[in-house]
Amino acid sequence: MHVFKFGGASVKDANAVLNVVELIKKHDRFKLVVVVSAMGKTTNKLEHIFNSFIKKDKEAYFKSVNELKMFHLNIIQDLFKNDSFEEINEIINALFNQITSFYDKTENKNRSYLYDQLIPFGELLSTKIIQHCLEKSDVKSSWLDAKTCIKTDSNYQNANVDWARTEKEINLCLNQLYKESRVVVSQGFVGSNNEGFSTTLGREGSDYSAGIFAYASDAKEVIIWKDVPGMLNADPKYFEDTIKLEQISFKEAIELSYYGASVIHPKTIKPLQNKNIPLFVKSFLHPEKKGTIIQQRTENDDAIPSFIFKKNQVLFSIMPKDFSFLIEENLSDVFLKLSRINAHINIMQNSALSFSFLMDDKVDVISQVKSALESSFIVKYNTNLELVTIRHYDQQTIDFVTTGKEILLEQKTRSTARFVMGLNETNTFKEV
Repeated sequence: MHVFKFGGASVKDANAVLNVVELIKKHDRFKLVVVVSAMGKTTNKLEHIFNSFIKKDKEAYFKSVNELKMFHLNIIQDLFKNDSFEEINEIINALFNQITSFYDKTENKNRSYLYDQLIPFGELLSTKIIQHCLEKSDVKSSWLDAKTCIKTDSNYQNANVDWARTEKEINLCLNQLYKESRVVVSQGFVGSNNEGFSTTLGREGSDYSAGIFAYASDAKEVIIWKDVPGMLNADPKYFEDTIKLEQISFKEAIELSYYGASVIHPKTIKPLQNKNIPLFVKSFLHPEKKGTIIQQRTENDDAIPSFIFKKNQVLFSIMPKDFSFLIEENLSDVFLKLSRINAHINIMQNSALSFSFLMDDKVDVISQVKSALESSFIVKYNTNLELVTIRHYDQQTIDFVTTGKEILLEQKTRSTARFVMGLNETNTFKEV
């Protein structure tokens, strides 16, 4: 059995969907699990819809819902004709009726819970369309609701997988579905808790879903299909002369994804490593090309330096209001309060009197950190920063990324150098 994962860019419009269908047809001699993300920028649009819901901006909510509906209807109009169109059109309209009625939900005020009930509609829409398109193209396939087999706790927006139960449920589902077809289409990013409510596995968690399916079913391989030729040593948005990594180890891939490499979700690698299941990153535009293989061997890991850029960062610096030292007791209190707001720290550093930490500058993050910490700490922050991580660095690579920048914070180990930097005129701490 093999696992394919297709991201939003690979199913962004009708032509892209047809390309995916052709790619699957070339491999349908195997038993396949096909994990699919939401189409194009659908998840971003759903998050915009969710923010309108939180603000109770009814006009903005329904305007965005209608725009998203038209986006999907235009795709199915290009893909389907006559009876096949009527069938998928009914399904898509039914899903959008649920999105429309979501606006009146009041039974639970937990923001993360509500997020997880709305955002997965993107994957439901895309997988219904893909599976129907496969059937229309004479590829016998089945649709699997990932919520029925990926079981998690109730840590909404970043749920933890119940591995024993998930492995059992996935095998039960797949064994049944493979009696009917060789291709099973399911959603990335999504699971469910003991109460049956939707949970999500973290932003961009569809890769992780592919890893979960592969681990549970002892897959022969996982292929993540991207719009790049494989794993590159830098984001081509920032580097003109990127180099493709032909092969790297699971260990190196974990390090790169942990530090923010966007090609693979950080949690994807470990379950594959545990069962020695190779992971390929290949281009859906040029599927005949080799791509990158990620496996156990480590001899080539340090051959090429890798650069990871995280833009739009905010650096917080906190000090106890009573001017006491920042000892373990203070820090444990800080981490507890930050965990309650689901804060994700990208880098941190402490001294005797202060503690600094860097986060993605998302909506409301400054106000959330302020609310969590201001009772005990003076909180200052600095915005418009970037975090650059270099794996297998030398002085030349450091100079390349830091020249002309003011370095606010730096950390080095034998294999990794990290720098928090920004333009000089922005580097004044503001007190909240």
